[in-house]
Amino acid sequence: MQKNTPESQEVKVGAEPPADSTKVEAQPLQEPAKAEEQQRETQRSPDRTNFPTPPGIEMSEIFPGVVKPIAERTIYQWQSPARVFKKRNSKYLTNLTTIVLLLSLILFFSGQVLTVAVVLSVAFMAYVMTSIPPHKITQKITTYGIRQEAKIYYWEELGRFWFETKHGQIVMKVEVGRFPNQLILVVNNEDEKKLIRQYLADVLLEQKPEPTTTDKIADWLTKKFPIDLEGA
Repeated sequence: MQKNTPESQEVKVGAEPPADSTKVEAQPLQEPAKAEEQQRETQRSPDRTNFPTPPGIEMSEIFPGVVKPIAERTIYQWQSPARVFKKRNSKYLTNLTTIVLLLSLILFFSGQVLTVAVVLSVAFMAYVMTSIPPHKITQKITTYGIRQEAKIYYWEELGRFWFETKHGQIVMKVEVGRFPNQLILVVNNEDEKKLIRQYLADVLLEQKPEPTTTDKIADWLTKKFPIDLEGA
């Protein structure tokens, strides 16, 4: 009878290994959907403490991931009149009074009494603004935005800026996202204009917008009723 030797033993496919052999337990594979979900969760909530801090920014030592507030710092400041002013003579006042009286009479006989009151109020305001010189105010460009005395307009609510010349004075206008919707600042000279442009162009766009309907009407009235003749 032939004995089975190790050389003569056949390896059967699917046969169980011998009892004394070492068993290797297979690790369960992670489901692809679960792995993708964990990856997305990691991207949504990164570890902010490992992010490098930008220069000039300080992080809170008590609250991880929170930036410390930055104190306001003045970049440039200048003093200028609060508004554009042009000295008027008696002829200007005579022309203004004549136009206001004629317009008031027309509106009164038309039954527009309230409108007459509005016209007189506007005429009185125009007289005051052309008769009383404006006082000087301090205007600043800071790390927060633009300051006019106690009022501040933050960078986040400012839009385009541009320069104009009115009555021989340089005027800078800036779009604002709240009342008065347009910020008007008087600039003293060309050198000051260059400095202001240099600072503002770093955060705002220098672009003059297209004239609105109100601007077009005002220009038309100025051309049709030139009450400013010889007003210098």
